[in-house]
Amino acid sequence: MSRIRVLVAEDSMTVRKRFVEMLATDREIEVVGEAADGKSCIELCRQLRPDVITLDMVMPVMSGLDATEYIMAYCPTPILIVSASCNRGDLFKTYAALGAGAVDVLEKPHSEEEADLWAQTFIPRVKLVSHIGAITHLRGRLSRGSRDRPRTTLLAPRPGIEPNDFRLVAIGTSTGGPAAIVEILHNLPSDFPLPILLVIHISEALGGFLAEWLDSQSPLRVSYAKDGELLPEVGHGRVIMAPPDRHLVLCDGHIRLRRTAERHSCRPSVDVLFESLAGEVGKRTVGCLLTGMGKDGAAGLLDIRNTGGVTLAQDEATSVVFGMPQEAIRLGAAERVLGIQEVAPTLVALARRPVRVSASGSIEWRTR
Repeated sequence: MSRIRVLVAEDSMTVRKRFVEMLATDREIEVVGEAADGKSCIELCRQLRPDVITLDMVMPVMSGLDATEYIMAYCPTPILIVSASCNRGDLFKTYAALGAGAVDVLEKPHSEEEADLWAQTFIPRVKLVSHIGAITHLRGRLSRGSRDRPRTTLLAPRPGIEPNDFRLVAIGTSTGGPAAIVEILHNLPSDFPLPILLVIHISEALGGFLAEWLDSQSPLRVSYAKDGELLPEVGHGRVIMAPPDRHLVLCDGHIRLRRTAERHSCRPSVDVLFESLAGEVGKRTVGCLLTGMGKDGAAGLLDIRNTGGVTLAQDEATSVVFGMPQEAIRLGAAERVLGIQEVAPTLVALARRPVRVSASGSIEWRTR
């Protein structure tokens, strides 16, 4: 069996050699290259074509973020970010790297005493990321303004409910989620009328500024949920995100944050949110399950569909990890399976009233 070929990019020689030593203890792994800066990482990636890259964010010559954008545009390779920085500026760069296509993030050990225990997480995470297919991201080639807007076949209106009767959109995602969410938000208009409730699986240490970063990427306001706040009215669209380590639910029209038991080893859990919406809002919900590992959200999406809501799932071709959407499809929970570029136009269409049906049966929509 061929070994997993790893490129280690880290500017500190001491830390880099320590990572190489850790990886060398596993017979299934071969370290094929070492890079001390982002430029060298790109060059070695092109030459060696590794299965996975471990990448520091703060490096000389070219940063980890710049390297990620280039690699994911020109030689897509699964990237595991390994970073020690948890301040706002460095976390913003980490989020941006995830938005540019990096697969996952792992914090560096805080001391030499922690290193041996940390290796028990590091090595399995490298193996896991190596098996995730990399998807080309064009951020390194094109500016966002030059991208063509996607076209999509839209859902027909449901008997007994007009498209502008929807109350909210709920989105759940995990691995690959930041890039998917940025793609959706970039393509929503600033006057999108429906509030969006969002769950992304991310650790408490790394998630502190994620909502703020998404807010900087979005025409809609993005913020972490506050316990007890009212769900915004239709016409006041914004994104309300579950904070790390708190379940997000809707109860009697109010946002509630709960620290009840994990679901599928996750808190926040997509299933917990979706189940609350099925009971609270029912057919006025648009549920969307995106890329992610495991099955969180699939059963909850089925609950939304069973109450008459519209349910969408991301397709395999554009998912970094197809686990969560695939489970939803297997259960019959997904009414439509969409490429990530189709999600925003579909949400816009569902939030607006149809004016006529063409001879071919397609629906044309107008802006409010």
